Amino acid sequence: MHPKNSLYSKMVLFGCIISIIPLLALGFFSFMKSSGSVQNHVNTSNIQLMNQTNSNLEQVLRTVDYTLNYVINSNILQGALYRPLSYYDFQLYNKLKEELSLLQSPETRVTDVILANTTTNWLINNRGMYEFNEYASKDTLLSLMDMQGSSNWVMLDTESLGSSDTLSYACPYTIALVKKMPMSTSSARGIALATIPSCSLAAMMDSPSPSREVMVLDHNYRIVVHPDQGKVGQSLTETGYNKDELDRFDSKSGQFETRIDNKPISVTYVKSDFNGWLYASFTEMSAVTKESRSIGWFTLYICLLMIGLSILLVWLGTRRVYSPIRRILQGIAERLPDLQANKKNELQIIDEHIRDMFNSNTQLRNELRQNSRQVRTFFLHKLFLGRISPPEAEEQIALFGFQEQVAQWEHLAVFTLQIDTLDDTRYERKDSDLLLFAINNMMEEMIPSMFRFPPVIIDQTQVTLIGRGGIPLEEFNDYIYKLSEEIQRTTRSFLDLEVSIGISLPYKTLMKTSRAYQEGMEALKHRIKLGTGVIIPYFSVNSGKHTRVYFYPMQVENELIDAIKLAEEVRALELLKQWLAEVFQKDRTPHEYQISLIRLLNDLMIVMQENGIVLEQPDFGNSSLVEELLSLYTGPEIEGWFKTRVIRPMVKVFRDRQDSQYQNLSEQIIEIIRNEFDRNITLEECASRLHYNNFYLSSVFKKETNMSFSEYLSQYRFKMSKKWLVETDMPIKDIAEKLSYNNSQNFIRSFRKLEGMTPGQYRAKYKGLEG
Repeated sequence: MHPKNSLYSKMVLFGCIISIIPLLALGFFSFMKSSGSVQNHVNTSNIQLMNQTNSNLEQVLRTVDYTLNYVINSNILQGALYRPLSYYDFQLYNKLKEELSLLQSPETRVTDVILANTTTNWLINNRGMYEFNEYASKDTLLSLMDMQGSSNWVMLDTESLGSSDTLSYACPYTIALVKKMPMSTSSARGIALATIPSCSLAAMMDSPSPSREVMVLDHNYRIVVHPDQGKVGQSLTETGYNKDELDRFDSKSGQFETRIDNKPISVTYVKSDFNGWLYASFTEMSAVTKESRSIGWFTLYICLLMIGLSILLVWLGTRRVYSPIRRILQGIAERLPDLQANKKNELQIIDEHIRDMFNSNTQLRNELRQNSRQVRTFFLHKLFLGRISPPEAEEQIALFGFQEQVAQWEHLAVFTLQIDTLDDTRYERKDSDLLLFAINNMMEEMIPSMFRFPPVIIDQTQVTLIGRGGIPLEEFNDYIYKLSEEIQRTTRSFLDLEVSIGISLPYKTLMKTSRAYQEGMEALKHRIKLGTGVIIPYFSVNSGKHTRVYFYPMQVENELIDAIKLAEEVRALELLKQWLAEVFQKDRTPHEYQISLIRLLNDLMIVMQENGIVLEQPDFGNSSLVEELLSLYTGPEIEGWFKTRVIRPMVKVFRDRQDSQYQNLSEQIIEIIRNEFDRNITLEECASRLHYNNFYLSSVFKKETNMSFSEYLSQYRFKMSKKWLVETDMPIKDIAEKLSYNNSQNFIRSFRKLEGMTPGQYRAKYKGLEG
């Protein structure tokens, strides 16, 4: 079974047409025998060719002109024209780059777009953002600003622009659309250029033949587009044309005969209404007549041969060619039976399926790349916090490609960097994460990748592991300290911030990284007496001896406290067992074990105090919990004591509070979603507003609604999209933007997956039923 307008039937029809072609060719040959008929045909063909060439090139030029006008008049660019730009404006820069990307596509053939603001001294192109005064081609741009009119098409030497993207096409000349900015005023603040290599436009023209030459001329009869790049830039008179006959191109279009190099030439031209360019064809009539006769006889013989073969090809060729298409179509139909419903033929079905496969593959690659970075960051966190075993560390190092560089390192050290204060600066407290991210990027640029692991951020601290090989320890220490000074100077210069840096003692084994991280953090604590903007090597803090700050499972403790607050008794007891296991697996003195146990008990007592739980509530009585704990000596006794005396009583109190609290929190979250669903709202933001831990809030919401925050938000947005589709005429693209989708295609794909039809089909189906 084939779809409507089956490709198979079209192929059969095509075969029949092929069988008739020889008869038509014979008639054509008879028509072309006389030289007068040949000339008339050539003239007609040349007119059609010039009109077609004019249409093809002008469509590209009009598209570039329209799109550049749109970019120049956009609110983003209009605002940028009246302000200086620097690296602080990277968000505005990204938006401008998105606007410029509208111009660059295979259809427009634009290789580079240049936005230059001579007033505020900035320039943006494909390669990035520069100061205009330092740009290599600024003199060319300034000369273009002196041209008459606000918009001009000009031909420039490619090297005068200095754009590597345009130079890569190896075209000596470039066609440029030049527009002054802003277009609405008489005084220009800057200039915008969209560049198209001349050879790209030449590729759109028919291939040249020995008897016909096609070219495009500007107002000064200078060749701007020609298949032979050696002739681009020459004047028409330099090619042998008589200067006195240039006035014969005055009409909008026309034909005439002349002589070039003593040869009779038929000239056909069309003048563009858009930019005044002249599209001209020069045909040598004697060569055409000679070639047409040879072609006519050759065509006759070929036609006679095709008459005998065409019918055989129709029957055998069509069946053979269609067989693999049928098999592919059947395979697709078995997996996607509804795919054929709205398609016209088999190739459209296969094309749609292949496009979906490519889109899925691209999306999967992006997700995999993002997940890989997240997993790498998670590995580094565990390495610094001492939560990874040696075998696992070796496996992860090999997985992320660090094995070779780690093998070369003889000395290692850890940097811990913190922002001292944001008071009396131009920043606010909410900017701290963004500032740490900027410092992270600086560290990546300042330290060669072979000498470091990727920098990470742990609890408002920027942490970097640095390693070197082939140098003495003294030289390594000197390198570390000079590097820390350079980092301080850079952050002070670019961000106007004071930062302090803690430096661990050098070490040789990667598994000692967690100890080095603790040393760096310990060093930073000495800012209490040293002040801000300091560099603190741990050597000066601990007389050159490594720290004895032992690992404390703080993350497990936090999860334990969250489980108690959520009244999840089973989970809390599992986390207690995990916490004890991590504490007791470290080799310590009994006194140090007791310190960790008392610390846990103290943190749990703080939780009770913060939540208004009096000591009598969990039935603690009048005894001292610390004395009871210190009287225990075995692991099972300690675990049993925490279960019965602390955790289970606390869980009971929190369970009694849950019923009313859960419902109130869930209602507040739902109210936020309903009021702000049309922006990029997150659970972390809700948690910050309601003053709760986001993990705790997620569990509460899940228990109350039986779905996660993101699931509920997606469901509510989907409900609103259906409402807008039926009750309004809002374009699908606008609906996608209001629902925070990156593009309309993602919204359409998601809608079709949930509803079984596209948004347009849903609107067509249900809009008539409105009301």
